[in-house]
Amino acid sequence: MADNNQIQGEGNYDAGRRFQKEETEFAKKGPVEQKAHEAEEALDGPEAEELERARRETGAGHTKPA
Repeated sequence: MADNNQIQGEGNYDAGRRFQKEETEFAKKGPVEQKAHEAEEALDGPEAEELERARRETGAGHTKPA
């Protein structure tokens, strides 16, 4: 039988659980307001064009070439 740490079929379950835990903890305790402010500044700054291009390229129905 395969080692549970090696299960990768429909995703890495351990990594998914770690991500969910860390994401939840960040939302509860992290600098959410600070990160939101940083994102707003990025959208209004010199990065705006690159960020918009990335948003369009990764939007619904779009995939990046391999």
